[in-house]
Amino acid sequence: MNSIRPADAAPTDWRQIADWRQVALRFEAEIAKAVIGQDRVIRLVTIAIFARGHVLLEGDVGVGKTTLLRAVARALGGAYERVEGTVDMMPADLIYHTYLAEDGRPRIEPGPVLRRSEDLSVFFFNEINRARPQVHSLLLRLMAERSVSAFNREYRFPHLQVFADRNRVEREETFELPAAARDRFLMEIGMEAPTDPVLRRRLAFDPLFHDTDALIAGIAPDVIDQASVVGIAAALQHGIHASPALEDYVVRLWAAIRDPAQAGIALPDVAMDALVQGGASPRGIAFLIRAARVRAWLEGRDMLLPEDLRAVFAETMAHRIFLEPVYEMRRESIVPALCRAVLDTVPAP
Repeated sequence: MNSIRPADAAPTDWRQIADWRQVALRFEAEIAKAVIGQDRVIRLVTIAIFARGHVLLEGDVGVGKTTLLRAVARALGGAYERVEGTVDMMPADLIYHTYLAEDGRPRIEPGPVLRRSEDLSVFFFNEINRARPQVHSLLLRLMAERSVSAFNREYRFPHLQVFADRNRVEREETFELPAAARDRFLMEIGMEAPTDPVLRRRLAFDPLFHDTDALIAGIAPDVIDQASVVGIAAALQHGIHASPALEDYVVRLWAAIRDPAQAGIALPDVAMDALVQGGASPRGIAFLIRAARVRAWLEGRDMLLPEDLRAVFAETMAHRIFLEPVYEMRRESIVPALCRAVLDTVPAP
């Protein structure tokens, strides 16, 4: 099935942008065929795609993270590569691999990053926290600059988006992502098993959901023309507007997340004036606005509203908040509570 192309060039008016919205909604509908009960997660991934940001999924084992990302890669289109994080992986494994040919001579072939050359659009890193920090360093450049140097030349990947998942249950033989690498992800999205009894019954008893390959095969391929996403993403960032009151609201949210004590925020058993070590940088706030603009577009508006910011706030900001070491062990409970408290405390226009 061919990709939908509302326009060959980047959109120049709101009508073309609205046409692309229908493509995005169809994309979400296709993903929902394979991943049920995850409408919010699917919407957040769609936002990240049209905001041109990388995505890190985390959740328990078996909740469907890999299925979701496989479904996204099929519907998104473009050249696709996948790697499995392992404790013995080295940076060179992403660039090339060596082997002995039938004639006994060594051979070198491009690895997963270079195999599709500069046509690579979707790079899926499964269980990224099993890879060593050296691998994370190479991935950091790939994500930040969409380029990598190899074989005495520089390869550029203008359409690349990185999708990764992280198993948050097992901690043995895993390596936590450094702050610089986490900051390169537009969003960190938590994925939980559905709680609705009807959906749980379907997942347990419907044979369709027991065969992942069949699920993925049932998704229409190349729903989105990946090569055109860069143009539509740029048009969205220029076409979705914010009022002065909304801009002031963002500035106050930024101040509150950096200095919650000054904003009058209190959390149980937490010394608020010694909680936040850093984070919520200008880049983080810029990513928040990028994501919020896409969310407004998906809702059919050309104007930002406070609910657009609230809908993406935790996923874009939480992994950019760095706590003092004494509170870091309680991060999984403190940071979500802090994000909720900021949104509840700062008055919206």
